[in-house]
Amino acid sequence: MIVEAQVTINGSKAAIWAAITNIENASETISGIEKIEVLQKPANGLVGLRWRETRMLFGKPATAEKWITDAAENEFYKTKAEDQGFVYLCTKSISESSGGITLETSGPIGAPAIISSVAPRAG
Repeated sequence: MIVEAQVTINGSKAAIWAAITNIENASETISGIEKIEVLQKPANGLVGLRWRETRMLFGKPATAEKWITDAAENEFYKTKAEDQGFVYLCTKSISESSGGITLETSGPIGAPAIISSVAPRAG
């Protein structure tokens, strides 16, 4: 099941982009993430960034390897993860309007949790 969520944030686009792309320190800003281990950093940009992420699911640690497959700076990035035969695709994007910056995320159940975690800290 794919879930989409969005929130409007009163903050700068640059600050929000910096918050959602700070994968290495995501455990400090996204509740539920226990640990991030960066496995591969690209020479430039985000595409190719690969990490191992440990979250608490149903009271037990669950680890998945994720990587960024596509990105446009200050606009969006897409991630992919594979686990036990399943492929998980998520997109996080930001856009500017007169009401502020809209942070939108879509992906399998649980992915939109980043909205509630990043929004209060990015403004």
